[in-house]
Amino acid sequence: MKAVNYFIIIDKIKTSQEKNGLFLSDELDIDNQYHKGKILSIGNLVEGVDEGDTVYYKKSVGHGIQYKDNLYYVIRVSDIVLIEWN
Repeated sequence: MKAVNYFIIIDKIKTSQEKNGLFLSDELDIDNQYHKGKILSIGNLVEGVDEGDTVYYKKSVGHGIQYKDNLYYVIRVSDIVLIEWN
């Protein structure tokens, strides 16, 4: 599977956090408006990120795609808000 143009294929990283003694999944965390994911493939027109980078992107963007029994997300490069540095 290869992304094209300005699209990026993301493997979403599931996170949960504790808030007031309760564990919240990504979907229930209303304070955080971003998802975290690892870039699997970048389109031929994408600049500034590389495959393997961990990025944060807006929760309200993109769409899921089922491929070989896994769910991946397709977003545009403009939806990325930051790249995580190691």
